[in-house]
Amino acid sequence: MTGLARRVRALPIRARLSLLVAAAVAFAVAAVSVTCWFIVQGRLYDQVDSDLKKATMLNDPQQRDQAREALNNCSQTPREGVNGLRTTYSQVVTANGTVCLFTTSVGEIKVTEADHEVIGNGSPREGSYRNGTAEDGTELRVLTLPVTITNPVTQETAGAALIAAVPLKGTQSTLNDLALILLLVSGIGVVGAGAAGLWVARTGLRPVDDLTRAVEHVARTEDLAVRIPVEKDSDDEIARLSRSFNSMTSSLASSRDLQQQLIADAGHELRTPLTSLRTNIELLTRSEETGRPIPEADRKALLASVKAQMTELAALIGDLQELSRPDTGQQEGRTRILAWHDVVESALRRARLRGPELTIEADVSPWYVRAEPAALERAVVNILDNAVKFSPDGGTIGVRLADGVLTVRDHGPGIPADELPHVFDRFWRSPSARALPGSGLGLSIVARTVQQAGGTVSLTPAGPGPAGEGGGGTVATVRLPGAPVPPPETGAADGDRPEPEGPQGPATARP
Repeated sequence: MTGLARRVRALPIRARLSLLVAAAVAFAVAAVSVTCWFIVQGRLYDQVDSDLKKATMLNDPQQRDQAREALNNCSQTPREGVNGLRTTYSQVVTANGTVCLFTTSVGEIKVTEADHEVIGNGSPREGSYRNGTAEDGTELRVLTLPVTITNPVTQETAGAALIAAVPLKGTQSTLNDLALILLLVSGIGVVGAGAAGLWVARTGLRPVDDLTRAVEHVARTEDLAVRIPVEKDSDDEIARLSRSFNSMTSSLASSRDLQQQLIADAGHELRTPLTSLRTNIELLTRSEETGRPIPEADRKALLASVKAQMTELAALIGDLQELSRPDTGQQEGRTRILAWHDVVESALRRARLRGPELTIEADVSPWYVRAEPAALERAVVNILDNAVKFSPDGGTIGVRLADGVLTVRDHGPGIPADELPHVFDRFWRSPSARALPGSGLGLSIVARTVQQAGGTVSLTPAGPGPAGEGGGGTVATVRLPGAPVPPPETGAADGDRPEPEGPQGPATARP
């Protein structure tokens, strides 16, 4: 049985569905056919029994005369040349087992123990029906009735039985024909159901075949442009599966495009500092090889340029490593409750060191959030670095943290409205800021970190600044969920707060 089940499971789904439908239909048809056959058999036997009962009515004078004649003559062999119409077998059986045939009987009925019990008990009065056989082997439907025999001389009575029977040949022929018809109809029904099930399975699973071919095509060619056509109004399982496949391939295609774009942009961003670095190193090397010393001032400038380019490369590689981490949200074990106001204060100290000529006005209120310590501080540092980089000399930067909202306002040139949708894209830099140092990844890291912490970040144009402050500037707004007090179960002790880092803290990225 296990081997059969294993072979069935090895069949294709459409074959299994067809077998299941055929088996279910076969079971239903078999149940209906058997029930129908037994109902017809019962009706036919009822009709035969009714005819037998009418043929053995002893209140009929003719029946009484035939019974009396049978007892008087007590012939045990059928009379030659006598044919009955319906009841062709009739006989009387006495208590001592003597069989006396009617003159109209065409044969003798085999007497059974049940017949002797009727003679001995005299019941049931309505008689008993059974299937029996004649002495010549003919199958019969038999009725046995108890009767009383009176001796005309002594007037003594004795028990006996009147046994009548009709052949079942016609009835059995009808039942056999019915069984054959039911068998043929059932077979046709099962075959038709199996064929219909196979057609339905093929039709229903055709989208699965399309999906299979599409998956095989993607695996073979890595072509993510493949799509499964889905009817707009369809919402069955196959349609949902097809839509899921289309969504998956679209997501994979977008992810691959982003990866290719990231690689291309990274290569482009790396090419410029590497080219400049190679040029400067070649100048220094050629000077050593040719013995033509470079003026000390030029040599110092070249070395300073090499150092700046190496710093820029290190920052770019650090940003790429940060962005290469999977976007799976906050990871367990890396996040904890942080005092965001302490993170902002630490970033403010670094910003004042980088822009000593600027005035930074800060209004920071306590706020506790759950985030990665290093990532959150890096995001705040990047925002403040942008404000420092784009603020004019002697300008003012306003920083405010209240109710979980951090706003950083500078008075720089601002961002044109058509460039705002791209500020958080990787490697995107404003055309007006291409000459400034930076990798174009800083704000991408900010957006990623804030999103992982469950917050939002936005850049909006600020209003016109005070006289002498240049353009209207930009307002960076970061919102993070949290509370003004630490949760009681964590406490956010001082040991949980990030330690301020020096000016050489983690490498920062600039848009």
